[in-house]
Amino acid sequence: MNDSIGGDDIDLDPPRVSTGSAGLDDILGGGLDANRMYLYEGRPGSGKTTIALQFLLEGVRRGERVLYITLSETRRELQLVAKRHKWSLTGLDIFELVPPETTLDPELELTVLHPAELELNETTKLIFDKVNEINPARIVIDSLSELRLLAQSPLRYRRQVLALKHFFTSRACTVILLDDLSAQEHDVQLHSISHGVVMLEQLALDYGAERRRLRVVKMRGIRFRGGYHDFTIQTGGLEIYPRLVANEHHAAFEKGFAASGIAELDQLLGGGLERGTNALVIGAAGVGKSSLAITYAISATQRGETSAYFAFDEGRGTLEARCETLGLALPEAMQSGLLHYQQIDPAELSPGEFSALVRHSVEVDGARVVVIDSLNGYLNAMPDERFLILQMHELLSYLAQQGVLTILVLAQHGLVGPMETPLDLSYLSDAVLMLRYFEYGGTVRRALSVVKKRSGNHEHTIREYRLSHEGITLGPPLTNFSGIFAGTPQYIGDARPLMAADGADL
Repeated sequence: MNDSIGGDDIDLDPPRVSTGSAGLDDILGGGLDANRMYLYEGRPGSGKTTIALQFLLEGVRRGERVLYITLSETRRELQLVAKRHKWSLTGLDIFELVPPETTLDPELELTVLHPAELELNETTKLIFDKVNEINPARIVIDSLSELRLLAQSPLRYRRQVLALKHFFTSRACTVILLDDLSAQEHDVQLHSISHGVVMLEQLALDYGAERRRLRVVKMRGIRFRGGYHDFTIQTGGLEIYPRLVANEHHAAFEKGFAASGIAELDQLLGGGLERGTNALVIGAAGVGKSSLAITYAISATQRGETSAYFAFDEGRGTLEARCETLGLALPEAMQSGLLHYQQIDPAELSPGEFSALVRHSVEVDGARVVVIDSLNGYLNAMPDERFLILQMHELLSYLAQQGVLTILVLAQHGLVGPMETPLDLSYLSDAVLMLRYFEYGGTVRRALSVVKKRSGNHEHTIREYRLSHEGITLGPPLTNFSGIFAGTPQYIGDARPLMAADGADL
């Protein structure tokens, strides 16, 4: 949360007003201070009108009188916005403000006053008269760019906005001003006049859907969560995803092991993976990472626990076919309702929205095992690897504090020999399981080893790892081989430690 608190009347502790958005209320710690003037700014298309209507409709739901003063949007345009969001504007007063007729008559000549000066004064008077007439508790003025054009000078514009502020101060109403940032230079005068400033942005990426984000620039007397917060415009309004801060979420949980269902694997891990930890499964493509990860999710359902599987790279049909081949009880887990599978499109989903999905699976669905397959796909959703590391750190910390076992899948580049990793998350991981291919007797085999486990002892051996119709099986330690993980294995003993080839590998 932002630690800076200002304002002369902080000790008065004024009542809060909901913004109409649960996400923005959460960012602000409860909403806006009542009877103040705020500024929502952003380029056209960023969502200002939508979130402003949400603010007014929240007032209608509370039985308040609300007023939308529009200098740019027409009544029909606002009604169309409401229709597409399946809103009813009943109870919402719309004041469609147009320039006075005298300034639009070309036959009339004004010699004393400039037309814009007269128009600005008339426009302001119309606003005052309308507010005095209906006495609303919530007001939206859309937009300040029209007043800026009428003022024609920064000094007259500032004075006009100050006049609006002083007028509203004497009345019990909360005011939202909208500004589309049409001025050539960034206007910071509004920031100093307004009680709070919320900035909305729309970003166009090189590929995929546009991204939208929100930032609270300032908020006098309110402790808020700073930084950028992703949001989307959906049917029903703006869906804002507050930036995840792990320290705000602590929950008591029962410690213990989360079994994999494979006795040899649990033995290799020194008893299993602990709840409240995360494990990174790393290896080349096709080596069996996803199969190992889904095994943990299915095993959780067999204990009566809920698990969540987030797939970035693989479709549900492919996963079901693999599990059927391996004899894994995926259909039973799906039918029980305990395994929640979600296909993620990184080109369409923002990182903030993904964090919200994970939180929902934990806090609403009660997931005790979460699988993210894979981090390579998640990386594509982030424009900068540095931010991925920071966000993943918060997400993993949050899941740990909720007592969730998290399985992360990461594919390395290459199949044999030295391999590279697109990003290094090993220092964030509580356990690292490495899978590699190796060759023996003219056949391709797989090997698995636990190279890191913070929470307890584990075997330091390398075991053969097999995928077959019998499922996932592990062999005894490969003590008669060396150089397996280096990609250049050397046989230094007999073949008895290897698993018998009584079934074709998958």
